[in-house]
Amino acid sequence: MNIKSVTKMAFQSIISNKMRTFLTMLGIIIGVFAVIVLISLGQGATAGVTDSISSMGSNIISVNVFDRKKSIDFNDVYEFEKLEGVKNVTPVYTSNVTIKYELETTDVSVTGGNENYLSINNYEIGSGRAISPVDVDYRNKIAVIGLTTAENLFGKDDPIDKEISIGGEKYTVVGVLQDKGSTITGDSNDTVVVPVTTIMRQSGTSAVNSITVQANSAEESVTAKENVENYLLDYFQDEDSYRVFSQDEMLNVLNQTTSMLTAMLGGIAGISLLVGGIGIMNIMLVTVTERTREIGIRKAIGAGRANILIQFLIESSVMSGVGGIIGAVLGVVASNVISNMMGITYKINLPVIIGAFGFSLAVGVFFGLYPANKASKLKPVDALRYE
Repeated sequence: MNIKSVTKMAFQSIISNKMRTFLTMLGIIIGVFAVIVLISLGQGATAGVTDSISSMGSNIISVNVFDRKKSIDFNDVYEFEKLEGVKNVTPVYTSNVTIKYELETTDVSVTGGNENYLSINNYEIGSGRAISPVDVDYRNKIAVIGLTTAENLFGKDDPIDKEISIGGEKYTVVGVLQDKGSTITGDSNDTVVVPVTTIMRQSGTSAVNSITVQANSAEESVTAKENVENYLLDYFQDEDSYRVFSQDEMLNVLNQTTSMLTAMLGGIAGISLLVGGIGIMNIMLVTVTERTREIGIRKAIGAGRANILIQFLIESSVMSGVGGIIGAVLGVVASNVISNMMGITYKINLPVIIGAFGFSLAVGVFFGLYPANKASKLKPVDALRYE
């Protein structure tokens, strides 16, 4: 009996039990679906955060101060600009407050910075002007807002020179930022930037706990970071009082963490593939039992052990392969739908799809091997006597 005839008989057997075949494939479908969705969304989320951090530049150094007894005075922040390798510096103060304009309100994270804040964070002015050194020196109550904030408060009206209430105090909008898009961390356009001295006085504090330093270049960021650390060590005399980290370090830690989490999610989803494989083996064993007399007849008329083995392997492989294809298609579609609904990015990785399909096919062959081998070993006389 040739391979063409064996293959034809295998497909006929599969088609003759449509519901059983579908339920058998369901475990494989769910497994491949879960692997692709979880890994695609995981990698997409990682790429989104990575792009968000990378957009700030690889020459950005962040400083956080933890010492409650001693803090960095606002004027001392500008000492960082005298360090070798440092281009710009800005103190950063963040406050979550309610912004109001007439009857419209919105909750926004208001960030205080100096005249360097927008350029350091790659923001560009779309209309109006940016924060100036005079605004910082004289604690002017002015604000630069993002596009989303402008739409939420003003609709289609021009917000320039209009007054908004920030934490109960009036600020004049002097600028609107250009579109910066959205990332996994949130909408970059939903922001309000004010002079750091103004928001710090409004909050009743003079201590600077967060500083962003911009190195001259990515190549000089290492030198700048070392000089900043040395300055802080001389200032606090205690390494536990502060923490300095660069964008590259953040990206490395992020990539390591997300890669591990994605691998764990993929592994968990892969377990369902194994469960689906066990389901295939279970059904194939039942099929062998049900078709014992058929196997005996085929052997009696000349079918060899290899023919029987190949037929049952083809059946298990086809079920797992078709299930893998269906699961892959559903996974890609679901990833797209979920990403649109949740407003996050997803990343379709062709090697992952091929790997998931290949693994499902391998599972079908592996778990179909035992039933196929069992069927091929049946003796014609015993099979014909089977009731």
